[in-house]
Amino acid sequence: MALKKYRPLTPSLRYKISSDFAEITTNKPEKSLIAKISNSGGRNDSGKMTMRYIGGGHKRSYRIIDFKRDKDGIEGTVATVEYDPNRTARIALINYKDGEKRYIIAPHGIKVGQKIMSGKGAAPEIGNTLLLSEIPLGTVIHNIELRPGQGAAMARSAGTYAQLTAREGKYATLKMPSGETRMILITCKATIGSASNPDHSLEISGKAGRSRWLGRRPRTRPVAMNPVDHPMGGGEGRASGGHPRSRKGLLAKGLKTRYKAKASNKHIIERRKK
Repeated sequence: MALKKYRPLTPSLRYKISSDFAEITTNKPEKSLIAKISNSGGRNDSGKMTMRYIGGGHKRSYRIIDFKRDKDGIEGTVATVEYDPNRTARIALINYKDGEKRYIIAPHGIKVGQKIMSGKGAAPEIGNTLLLSEIPLGTVIHNIELRPGQGAAMARSAGTYAQLTAREGKYATLKMPSGETRMILITCKATIGSASNPDHSLEISGKAGRSRWLGRRPRTRPVAMNPVDHPMGGGEGRASGGHPRSRKGLLAKGLKTRYKAKASNKHIIERRKK
């Protein structure tokens, strides 16, 4: 998983940095594991635009990912490592001994032909999914459940991981990718290793058109709007726009929006770094 730079044959290639896709083994997804995905263009059921700056983009198929990893005790073999247009990490196709096929988020370093397991008694090796009660302390993990049986909810993006730092009673303490330290029930599952494609954050698209391919339309700066359109609009010349705030007037850049009495606050030991 390395990065690829280009000769400046065009203005956009001068700055473009992309993945070399060396780890990808096939460009044809498993037909039984793809589903239709429809794009809204930011419109609701009556056709009114409710989210700005969304629309267009290349047609995609959704890959059905196994976030629960509930095939306990059945050995699986990595058949392919594939690109998924719906997420930043790579995905891997697993062929299980009972004949079933499933997609998982590919851990960093996984290879075709590698064996993986999940459930009680599985070895703490890359790609295996275990309960937090069975994972050795200090292990790097990803695809972490927040509630038992819910399916992976955290550390799923490219290159992300958490670290299991302690266990006490029915809770395990994890250092999350955001820097937050929090407690999670030891009956939750997690996968050993970090998510694949760790160089994703270093990629540079090189041109605005590539954002359009991803379904992102041009974003208008609030200070360039009129006062009727945004609280930061208007003014003579290049006025700064006053205090940064949202279109509805909520202060931006530092205003805490988390509910003070949220039930999960008691599980957070240390807040994320600012």
